[in-house]
Amino acid sequence: MNRERQKKPEWLKLKLSTGEHFAATRQLLSGLRLNTVCRSAMCPNLQECWSKGTATFMLLGSVCTRTCRFCAVDKTVLPVPPDPEEPQKIALAVKSMNLKHVVLTSVNRDDLPDGGSMHWVSAIRSIRSLNPEVSIECLVPDFDGITANADRVMQEAPEVLNHNIETVPSLYPAVRPQADYRRSLELIERAKAVFRLSTKSGMMVGMGETGYEVAASLGDLRASLCDIVTIGQYLQPTAAHLPVNRYVSPEEFEEYKNMAESLGFRHVQSGPFVRSSYHAEEFVAARHVERR
Repeated sequence: MNRERQKKPEWLKLKLSTGEHFAATRQLLSGLRLNTVCRSAMCPNLQECWSKGTATFMLLGSVCTRTCRFCAVDKTVLPVPPDPEEPQKIALAVKSMNLKHVVLTSVNRDDLPDGGSMHWVSAIRSIRSLNPEVSIECLVPDFDGITANADRVMQEAPEVLNHNIETVPSLYPAVRPQADYRRSLELIERAKAVFRLSTKSGMMVGMGETGYEVAASLGDLRASLCDIVTIGQYLQPTAAHLPVNRYVSPEEFEEYKNMAESLGFRHVQSGPFVRSSYHAEEFVAARHVERR
């Protein structure tokens, strides 16, 4: 991998602006002491999403037990216990922001016996209790491959079940050393085959993968019954993280989009600034899924 810091091309230079809702969103989230992946993962779309009054809520604290080299979220072996009031606070934030679609994600909590799955359930139920019309997307971790923990979340029947493969299998040792490519595919397939959920995944490019590997992973996702896919440019959060191998052109992102659509994905977003939860409200399940 090219270790040199590369100059960003023109298509990756954002013009930052704040809308009327930006300050209100920031004040609300800060007041409730809620974590968002927008801030914790240094998302380039934070200004746009907060200006629209949208955010992706991050459960189980702001510190992860995994050491993925692409991610800006803080890491430790033993994070503090989850905040039992967090689910209700998120439900209140959803109501205050008048959201119609909410995205939940979380850090990995391999230190907890249930992987944090009961906290996930509590958050989903709290949101629906206060916001019965809201649709929910759950961007879940792999729960260390423990099926019962993943099933606990899937049984709540979120409108979208999202789990990112992040990259191609050859890069897992460098990018996601504690994850397993096949395990991630199996989680997605189980969500569809067993729980009939609308399924979604995402990956980053520009980390050293080849076009052939991207095509193969898109094929693996479709074979694993994935409905929706997002493809975006990897951006190095700090000098301590994995360096960018190359910047993928907008034309290549369009080629990936065409490739994914030809494979039969129901929705595809592919572009330099695309992230897993970006414009997530556009991808709500096409059909109603009866809640269990």
